[in-house]
Amino acid sequence: MATGRDGFTLVEMMIVVAIICILALIAMPSYLDQIVRKQIVDAVPLADIAKTPIAAAWAIAQAFPHDNASAGLPPADKIVNNFISSLSVQDGAIHIAFGNSANAVIKGKILSIRPAVVVDAPIVPVAWVCGNAAGPGKMTIKGENKTSIPAAYLPLNCRAPGN
Repeated sequence: MATGRDGFTLVEMMIVVAIICILALIAMPSYLDQIVRKQIVDAVPLADIAKTPIAAAWAIAQAFPHDNASAGLPPADKIVNNFISSLSVQDGAIHIAFGNSANAVIKGKILSIRPAVVVDAPIVPVAWVCGNAAGPGKMTIKGENKTSIPAAYLPLNCRAPGN
């Protein structure tokens, strides 16, 4: 009479563990990219404090502030949060420098948010273009794009078309 065994053998258990490890290694890079992208998304709302005075300057004088002082903002190194080490205005463009507790991949990198306007129709509100993204049709993007964050880490609305 044969005796039946209940349970799994050691070899079967090791195969299951190996498969789980392989799947975890495949998923890890995607998860790390997602963490960096989340830090960028969480940091960008700080730029909202600069958008209002920049848009107001355009509406009043059809010109953009040259720097933080002319926009009525504190010095760049005083506008910070957990992931941003400075926020500067330069000819209407907002440049966000990542630092503090940001991931090492983006620490020291810059994300630019630039105003887009209809030059001959100043009544049209300012639209904002993030990073390398294309501007809205028939609008002119002002300011320099200093974005140095690799495209793989940029949120989808900040990537160049086709990336």
